Amino acid sequence: MPTICHFEIPADDPPRCQKFYESLFGWKFEHQPQWDYYGITTGEPGKSVPGGMMKRQSPEHSVCNYIDVEDLEASAAKVKELGGQVVMERTAVPGMGWFVICLDTENNPFGLWHCDEKAK
Repeated sequence: MPTICHFEIPADDPPRCQKFYESLFGWKFEHQPQWDYYGITTGEPGKSVPGGMMKRQSPEHSVCNYIDVEDLEASAAKVKELGGQVVMERTAVPGMGWFVICLDTENNPFGLWHCDEKAK
């Protein structure tokens, strides 16, 4: 069954947001300067959902959960079939995998994710 495998938090002020979640939950952040992205560790590997944080891209940029799927294209097609939208087509995260950003029927964003170390 597809499940949430990652989440992303947009932030107007990433250092302020980092301090908030570190103080509130004890989450650990690792800045990845090549992408200006912060990896988030929320607990023990394998027992928690990892996340990320980045600079907010637009006023409507909101938290996004990523769901791990077997077939990215088939899942994106089903989103459209069920009345949702694909708002960002298949995009590579080099060496990690591929994602598609969608909106559900209520305009809530979510991502579809497929691991693929060969992604470029």
